[in-house]
Amino acid sequence: MPAVKMYTTAVCPYCVRAKSLLKQRGVEQIEEIRIDMDPVARAHMMEITGRRTVPQIFIGDTHVGGCDDLMALDASGGLKPLLAN
Repeated sequence: MPAVKMYTTAVCPYCVRAKSLLKQRGVEQIEEIRIDMDPVARAHMMEITGRRTVPQIFIGDTHVGGCDDLMALDASGGLKPLLAN
């Protein structure tokens, strides 16, 4: 399973929802990068994603997007194959 990285903040219900779905799909470890505590990480996230909101989710080298993007990917059947690579 590829590494999963998620840019998050402390009080983000969408981050919690995304983590829950990933765990349901078998992800045991998520590298969380708290951008509310690290302005450099926030700037980096914005640079590589072009987005300001959290979560921003990466599976391996693939930028999935935010929580809604993750949910849509799962609903279309694309999440499980991405996690299997």
